[in-house]
Amino acid sequence: MGREITGAGNPVVLYVSGGNTQVIAYAERRYRIFGETLDIAVGNCLDRFARTLAISNDPAPGYNIELLARKSSGRRLLDLPYAVKGMDCSFSGILSAADLLAAQMKEQEAKIARSEEVKEEDRLTPEDLCFSLQETLYAMLVEITERAMAHVGSNQVLIVGGVGCNERLQEMMGQMAKERGGRVYATDERFCIDNGIMIAHAGLLAFETGFTTPLEDSTCTQRFRTDEVYVKWRD
Repeated sequence: MGREITGAGNPVVLYVSGGNTQVIAYAERRYRIFGETLDIAVGNCLDRFARTLAISNDPAPGYNIELLARKSSGRRLLDLPYAVKGMDCSFSGILSAADLLAAQMKEQEAKIARSEEVKEEDRLTPEDLCFSLQETLYAMLVEITERAMAHVGSNQVLIVGGVGCNERLQEMMGQMAKERGGRVYATDERFCIDNGIMIAHAGLLAFETGFTTPLEDSTCTQRFRTDEVYVKWRD
């Protein structure tokens, strides 16, 4: 769907959502996974931290984290675990560390409410927490995507999935791609967030190449991995 909308040729794909985090590229009739999360997905990490800060789900928790991060001065990057292991990432540790910082922030707020002193340089804010979380998470994603680009010899990146509409992620990925003489392709929330058209488009491609499944034989496989799909509709 992303290739159809953006016109990307044969890009490395960063697939980031609430349920998946994968760096993939097409080769020999399959989308090969070069790197992925070792625990929770990046979107799940953002959603859970939004609950920690009691951030609204309207219109989406990840989007509201992005808005708060933009309000940060950007001068204070809090220390959070940076967990890249080869081509894979881990997000559970960074979430735990961010939750601890959020607890410290609430303790500071309680002290202020009791008229106790909290040094300005030590004070934590939701804006700085969201900024630091985003910057660290997305730096990890940029690193593993760049490695995949070098491995397959591609200068194109396509970002898909719900987290893919985050403008800061697109900006950071764009800076990396530009340094490599490439470019980033991305879509907006109409096509990044789960929608029926992506399912219909995949079904149409399969149907046009002769792949059909009788209704009585149809099943739902929730954990169908990306590299298990035989892609007959691409050369």
